[in-house]
Amino acid sequence: MDVRKLRYLCEYAVFRSVACLLQILSVRQTASLAEALGWLFVRVLPRKLSRYHVARENIEQSFPELSPAEVDDLIRRMWVHLFRLIAETVQLPRKMTLDNCREVITFRDRRKCVKAMCSGRPVLMLGGHFGNWEVSTATFGLFGFPMGIVGRELDNPYLHRWFYESRQQTGHKLYLKKGASDGMVQLMDAGGNLGVLCDQDAGRRGVFVDFFGRPASTFKSIALMALQYNAIIVVGYGIRTKDDFVNGRWSQFEIGCEEIIDPAEIEADDEIREITQRFTSALERAIRRAPEQYFWVHRRWKTDPVTRRKAKKKKQKPHVAPAA
Repeated sequence: MDVRKLRYLCEYAVFRSVACLLQILSVRQTASLAEALGWLFVRVLPRKLSRYHVARENIEQSFPELSPAEVDDLIRRMWVHLFRLIAETVQLPRKMTLDNCREVITFRDRRKCVKAMCSGRPVLMLGGHFGNWEVSTATFGLFGFPMGIVGRELDNPYLHRWFYESRQQTGHKLYLKKGASDGMVQLMDAGGNLGVLCDQDAGRRGVFVDFFGRPASTFKSIALMALQYNAIIVVGYGIRTKDDFVNGRWSQFEIGCEEIIDPAEIEADDEIREITQRFTSALERAIRRAPEQYFWVHRRWKTDPVTRRKAKKKKQKPHVAPAA
C-alpha cells in the first residue's frame, strides 16, 4: 500500500468517525458545537490559516457601512454557518425525507419555480456558495425534479465516492467539472435541468459584471447555454432560518426563487452581459437576506479587470509601419 492511499484511508476513517458523531447530535447540540468552532477559528486559529483578512476585505468592500466590530462578528457567524452546513450535509439523509420535509422547509415564490420546471424547456438552476445548497438540491430531488449537478472531484477518492453517492440518493446526477461538457450537452438537448453555482471567479476570460458594487469576472458559459438551448434560468437560494429548539425536529430552512430569467425575453445589445448581470444581481439580493451565510473567504474578486486589459494589450502584436 503506497503512502498516498494510506493517507486517503486515514482521512476517510476520520471523516466517517466524525460523521457518526454528528449524526447523533440534536439541533441544539449541533448549533452549540458550531458556535464553539466559530469562536475558535476567529479568536484562536492564526488568521492566515482561516483566511481572515480575505473575508474581512470582501465584507468591508461589500458593506462599507459596517463597523470593524460588526465585520468581525459577521466573520464569526460565517464560520458558525459553515460548520453547521457540514453537519447538516452529513445529517441530511436521515433527517429530511419527502414525508417530513414540510416540517423543515418553507418556500418563497415556489409557483414561479415549479412553472419553469414544468415548462418542457431546459432549466438552469443557479445558486452560489450561500446558505445550504445541499439541502436546496436535495429538496428538488425529493419533489421529483432531478437535475444534473456540476461539481469538483475531491482529491480523496473515498470521500469523493461518499459525497457522490449522497448527492445521487435523491435522483440527481453529478457531473465533474473536468470532462462534464458532453454530459451537460446531452442533458440540455434532452430538455433536462442543470444545477450550477454561479459565483466562481472566471479569470481573464470571464465577463465582468457588478457584484456588491465591484466588477467580478463571471463565466459566460451560463448565458451561452441559456441562449443556445433556450433554457430558463432560475436563481434560487436555501437559507437557514431561526432555530426552534423546542418543536423543531431539525434545522429550519427557507428555499426561495429570487428571479426567473427567460433568454427569449432579453432585449439588449450584449445579451450575454445582460443575462450574466441579471443572475449575478439576483444572487446579490439573496445574499443580502442573510450575509452571514455567504462564503466570504471565497476569492470572488480575484481577477482585476485592469490586469486583464493589460494582458490583452501584451498579446496584441505591435504595429509595424510599411517600409518607405
